[in-house]
Amino acid sequence: MKFSKNDLLLYGVTDRSWLKEGEPLARRVELALKAGVTMIQLREKELSFNDFVKEAQTIKPLCARFGVPLLINDRVDVAQAVDADGVHVGQEDMSCAQARRILGPGKIIGTSAHSVAEALAAQEAGADYLGCGAVFGTSTKADAGALDRETLRQICQTVSIPVVAIGGINALNLPSLSGTGIAGAAVVSAVFAHEDPTGAVQELLAAVKAAVEEQKQEE
Repeated sequence: MKFSKNDLLLYGVTDRSWLKEGEPLARRVELALKAGVTMIQLREKELSFNDFVKEAQTIKPLCARFGVPLLINDRVDVAQAVDADGVHVGQEDMSCAQARRILGPGKIIGTSAHSVAEALAAQEAGADYLGCGAVFGTSTKADAGALDRETLRQICQTVSIPVVAIGGINALNLPSLSGTGIAGAAVVSAVFAHEDPTGAVQELLAAVKAAVEEQKQEE
């Protein structure tokens, strides 16, 4: 799938810990896709390789139906096994360059960056986009350090690849990221922990579109 920075506008990262008893993750993903999420990252830190592959095989046709890229968090082997659209690797995961060698030039490779130096290194290694955060407090990753607004802005100004902000983002605080230069926002609990994921996605989309549009007018 050809990658566009518009795919990053509202980037949904899955979290099964918020699912109700007996609720399949695919159902929550489908609701998010119908409401307008522009990219899905399947994050499964606890699943075995086989179970992760099975979940990815369930999610993949949903994303294909809506024309939305499916990325796998961390597990390049899973991404390769299911022919996902790409992978997102963190600073402690497989290197971006190694992921690119394994998956080839046609796949989307995203990586995390917490400083200008890390951002430049990831760009040099062949990353298609950067995920930068945590921009706000988050309960999803207890070890995620805070990334202040000015550093986020500097990263966006320094690299030529698009940047998506992540970490504790919701419809209320998202407007404060306007002017930083981000291409979009990645959300976890704001969608997957919400009682009304459809309504949550619609509110988030309106907020991130307004923030990105305001940035364009300022440029």
